[in-house]
Amino acid sequence: MKIESVVTERLLLHPLSVAEAERIVEGEALPGDRWAEGYPEDGSRNGGRGFLRGCAERGDPGVYRAYEIRRREDGFAIGGIGFHGPPDEERFATVGYSLVPDARGQGYAREALGGLIGIARDAGAAGVKGDANLDNLPSQRVMEAAGMTYAGEDERVRYYRLEFAAGTGSA
Repeated sequence: MKIESVVTERLLLHPLSVAEAERIVEGEALPGDRWAEGYPEDGSRNGGRGFLRGCAERGDPGVYRAYEIRRREDGFAIGGIGFHGPPDEERFATVGYSLVPDARGQGYAREALGGLIGIARDAGAAGVKGDANLDNLPSQRVMEAAGMTYAGEDERVRYYRLEFAAGTGSA
């Protein structure tokens, strides 16, 4: 199954292959890989590990995979975004993302998350959910800017979710 890249205004969400995820986890670029300074950061490596573990346990996840966030203007990878696996029993897909430090604060995470939300909606998920550490206010703002709403917290993490409107294919 060929998974298409998702194009947003300034970004390209490139669906990772197993080989690409392995290179990201190891931090070993091949000639031709265009990685921004600091990429892959810990979040992209962790996302790659989760993707590889999911592939080993459940096979290819289709659209519910890891994606590399690339700037369209220069093709450089600036972070990662993706799903933690297929939707859960409520048909909600859990999302995660990270950017290299130089790319933060420019709206890239919100833009990429909007693209990922569109993937989940188009694939028939009931919604998306995510979380951020209590002290990670920028990540909380990203989820809010992408339309996700506060859904509770515990001693460590704040939870967010976005339920898609039933039967309309939109939020």
